[in-house]
Amino acid sequence: MTNRTPNDPYALALGALTATLSDERRARRFLDMTGIETDELRSRVGDPALLSALIAFLEAHEPDLLAVSDAIGVEPAAIVAARRSLDGPEEMA
Repeated sequence: MTNRTPNDPYALALGALTATLSDERRARRFLDMTGIETDELRSRVGDPALLSALIAFLEAHEPDLLAVSDAIGVEPAAIVAARRSLDGPEEMA
C-alpha cells in the first residue's frame, strides 16, 4: 500500500467522493445520473474510472464543484487536475 499525500489525485478524488456522498441531494443526483448502485459504488471506490467520472460529474455543475472543493479545502482546479491525472496521459493524434 502506498502513502497518499493530500495532493495525490486519489486522495483528492476520494475526498470529493466523500463530500459528494455526504450531501443527500448531490449523492442522489450522482447515483441517478451514473446509474451506479450503492453496492457497486462500494466495490469500485478506488477505481480510477469511477473517481474520474465523479469529478466529471462535479465539473458539469459548477456549484457542486465549488461546494465540494470548499468542503475538502482545496481549490476547484486541484480537483480538476486530479481527474486529468486519474484519466492518465492522453494519446497524441
